[in-house]
Amino acid sequence: MGGFLVLNSSNNVVRTVPSKKRKHPEYKSKIRELISGIRSDNLREAVRLPQGVDINEWFAMNTVDFFNQISLLYATLEEFCTQTTCPVMNAGRYEYRWADGTTITKPKTVSAPKYVEYLIDWVETEIDNEAIFPKNPGEPFPPNFEDFVKRILRKLFRVYAHIYYSHFHEIVALNEQAHLNTCFKHFLLFVSEFQLVDKEKEMAPIKSLVETMLDQ
Repeated sequence: MGGFLVLNSSNNVVRTVPSKKRKHPEYKSKIRELISGIRSDNLREAVRLPQGVDINEWFAMNTVDFFNQISLLYATLEEFCTQTTCPVMNAGRYEYRWADGTTITKPKTVSAPKYVEYLIDWVETEIDNEAIFPKNPGEPFPPNFEDFVKRILRKLFRVYAHIYYSHFHEIVALNEQAHLNTCFKHFLLFVSEFQLVDKEKEMAPIKSLVETMLDQ
């Protein structure tokens, strides 16, 4: 996977390279590492654009972070979210069909694990594409970069919706609900700050949860 952005203590943009491993045997420690330093009382401040940082750089950094977080969280559920238990990717009565606009242009019904498999492969391809996610600091982003970000984040939200609607009891059994809630609240605050996911249309399946988290 290509490089992405982090901020050092001086608010300078630095490139790092995430792991492209699909399996996460140490997911618990990795989740804790990802959210370490992010407390529920500073999430609103954490999502704001730092002074002097280009907004596309900020979008790129956070998009990759959110992708890593949901990938790790979903990895904890792979034995529970299967073709048998989740034959359709959904959140309650809302079905999510897969299409990426390139290899699959017509939305099609798939199981939840297949949807996530498609999603991970697609996002990794997008992030690896230096014409979309420039590898080196200072390289220009495409004029429509925000549109790419919106597409990715919209699909990541759907995985959160599926987890909360279909697998929250497994998350509780794994004692991972605090990590899930922190990651999701961080995600919600970010996409709300920059209006990157349509609240009325996309967030309807778990509207009450979304409103509760945003009001906290």
